[in-house]
Formats: sequence, C-alpha cells, structure tokens
Amino acid sequence: MKIALVSPYDYPYPGGVTEHIAHLDKCFQRWGHQVTILAPSSYGAEALGDNVVKVSSSVLPLSVSGSKSRITVSPAIYIRVKRALKKYQFDVVHLHEPMMPALPLVVLRHSHAANVGTFHAYREANHFAYSHTRHLLQPFFDKLDARIAVSEAAREVVAQYFPADYQIIPNGIDVSAYGPAAEPLPAYADGAPTILFLGRLDKRKGFEYLLRAFPGILEQFPNARLIVAGGYTAEEKEPYERYARQLGLKGVHFVGYISAQDKPRYYRSCDVFCAPSTGFESFGIVLLEAMASGKPIVASDIVGYRSVLEEGKQGFLVKPEDEHALAAALVSLLQRRELAQAMGEAGRQTARKYAWDTIAAEVMACYEEAIRHHKTSRERPRAE
Repeated sequence: MKIALVSPYDYPYPGGVTEHIAHLDKCFQRWGHQVTILAPSSYGAEALGDNVVKVSSSVLPLSVSGSKSRITVSPAIYIRVKRALKKYQFDVVHLHEPMMPALPLVVLRHSHAANVGTFHAYREANHFAYSHTRHLLQPFFDKLDARIAVSEAAREVVAQYFPADYQIIPNGIDVSAYGPAAEPLPAYADGAPTILFLGRLDKRKGFEYLLRAFPGILEQFPNARLIVAGGYTAEEKEPYERYARQLGLKGVHFVGYISAQDKPRYYRSCDVFCAPSTGFESFGIVLLEAMASGKPIVASDIVGYRSVLEEGKQGFLVKPEDEHALAAALVSLLQRRELAQAMGEAGRQTARKYAWDTIAAEVMACYEEAIRHHKTSRERPRAE
C-alpha cells in the first residue's frame, strides 16, 4: 500500500503528533508498505528520513490555548503538494489534524486518494475555530473517507461541529523501550526521592503549579529533587529558574531536551512522574510512558488523562491548578513505597494495551475501510 502521512507541524520537532506519525511510519514500513511523510520542516536534510517530503522550510509559531504549534502558511506548499500527489499516486492519504491550516487543507483540496483524518486536539481554541469557520471547512471535511479521534475527548470537540462516525484509536507507545532494560542514569542513583516532569513549558502544561508544590515536598524530604525535562528554550525556562532562586529551592534540575534514547532512562531514574497540565490534553501519552516504565503517577484530573489513568490504580488524579493537592499526592507516594510499587506495576500492565503494533494494526484496518468507501462512493480519478 502506498501511504502518505501528513503533518501540519514542523517535522520532526518534538510533539505528540509528530511522534505519532514517526511511529506509524516505522510500523508500516516494517510491514512492507511504501510510506511518505509530507510536512513542513525547519530541519536540514540530515535530520529527515529519505521518505520525508519537505513541503516548506518556513515555519511559524502559532499560539493555541497556551501552547505553541509550529506550522507553515507558505504559498510554496501548493506546488509541492500537487507535485508529490502526482508523483507518488497514494492509495491512502492520512492527514493528522486535517482541519488545521494550511497544509492539510491544501492536501485535501488536491488529493484523489482515500483520505483518512486523525483528530488529536482537545482545546478551547478548536471550539472557536470550528464555530467560526465550519462553513468554510465543511467541503474539506466531506473529502474524508474515514475519521479517527485519539480519545473520546478529542471526538467530542470535533463532532460538535462536524457530526460523523469517528473511530477511537488512541496514541500508542513503544512498550519495549520503557521496560526494565532501560538503565537508570548514574547522576540520579543516589537514592534521593526524585520527581520527573517531562514536557514543554507551555502554560497549559501546568509546571508552575508543580514548582509551587515543591517547597511542601522539601519539608518532608529535604533531599528531594525535581527533574524538568522537555523541548523548552532558555527564554521559556528563565522565569521558572528565577522563581526557584527567589524561593531558595534546591534540587530543581532543568535538563532541557532529552533524546528518545535517553527518555526511558529518565523515567527509570524517578520515583514518581508528575503531569500537572491545566487542561486541553486529549490524551496522556506521557502517562503511558511512565506506566510502561513501572512508575506511579500524579496527574491533573482532566478529561484526557482520565481516559488513560484510573484514580487510585496507576496513580492519583488531583484538582488542576492546585499546588497543595499536588504536594500532598506526591508526598503520599514518596512515603508509601509499597503503594507506589503496586501502582507502578498496575501501570505497566495498562501500558501493554497501547503497544504501537496494536495501534498501527487498527489504523491499517481503518485504511482498508476508507479505500472501500472511496471506491464505492466517489470513484474519483487519480491526481494528474
């Protein structure tokens, strides 16, 4: 099968959608399919795979619900998309965030293949965008032969404005990478109670509440450390570093971007993983990574996280934006080692259900259904 995976976001800049695409690409190629990734990219050719078609090197940060999305609005994509569709003659075009400007819409405009759309986001801004542009987006939406949502939360958002049948296929995880074979980092092997935060420092990730909670943790565990990892800039971390200095907080380690190879080692090096997001998370991929690593979790009680974590089983869910609740839950797990271990093992069992091979097989079945639908209902000619 000839498959196009379309990313509206800077590829392979770290993010849930780009990583989702990379894993599908890996699975499908291993199964013998021909896969091409269409995406904007600010990276050089050496960082891209041979099967990536860079439709534009011009990438702009778009602020959405406290998060920054790196997309392109370059006019160059029009010609490059048409050229790619004509060259590869895809059987399936799989668009991630298909209603995002501008690449997915250009692809949908010119695609004559079976089109599949995956909706990832659960954001307030999506309500605004869909409600104000629905009449413009409807013709593009109608070109989708199949629709996937990564969670019920994501489905609810888009279905309000574009009613249709959606298949729920969650994000996956490379379970084997996060198993016991991952070695803890020597720098954190001194036995000090360790909490891990992994993510960008966007406001919606809620890191400020974890930082505010940390003094309460230090009262109980003076040698505790907080590892802050993720793809953030020096400018983004500066106010948090300043805040930590003002409070005289010791043990806060800003390690910045970590490679895919090192990420499992960071999970293995912590005692508890914390995800204090304020909302707008459609799915808890970092929660699954922590679960696969056998670590208990303290996370915000938000829709996207509830779809993955059961309160009291793999960890604790706490009220968003409440540093006191965060501190209490984290202290509880650091104090109750047997409970933490039991939650970690329960999480490991949960994570196995989300292995990428399982998820990719569900997506492939969706492709086959989309092709059948496309042949029977549209019979469009291929790109010229």
